[in-house]
Amino acid sequence: MTFCDNRMCYKYNENRRKGFLIGGKFMKYEVSKGTLAIVPNENESSLVYEDEERYIIPETPFAIMEESCRYFGSTYEGRKNGARDILGAEYKVPIVVEDSNNLIVFPTTSPSADDCCWISLKRVKKIEKIDTNNTKIIFDNNKELIVDCSYRMIENQLSRASRLDLILRNHKNS
Repeated sequence: MTFCDNRMCYKYNENRRKGFLIGGKFMKYEVSKGTLAIVPNENESSLVYEDEERYIIPETPFAIMEESCRYFGSTYEGRKNGARDILGAEYKVPIVVEDSNNLIVFPTTSPSADDCCWISLKRVKKIEKIDTNNTKIIFDNNKELIVDCSYRMIENQLSRASRLDLILRNHKNS
């Protein structure tokens, strides 16, 4: 079954474990290498875009980020403070969700904002300006996502996340 929204088209797979009931138990979603973006949805839920699938998760994007950090052995606050210390930035810092693979995501706005999306750094191929307040993100699998943020804001967030990635790789190699 394929669903399209005003952002992307994806196959909807109810049999995958991420975000669905299996045996009557809800399984939580964790950010992975397959994650492209986590986008707020209605009723405090999220649309999670992966390579060829889309999941509706009954948690906010921020709650998914917190859970993903815990799943990989840390806390969101710890990851945020670590990134702040490395970058010297205070606001909208990228988060290293899983450090052995430098799985880094960045927020499009303040992480506490209802409209904040989380984008996976390593999956971004390029960005394009649509208009003053909208930017198209093209992922490495050529899927596209339009976010309600200026091109400059997304460019800054990409730069900040890339800088964090470079610094961490240099730390690992020294």
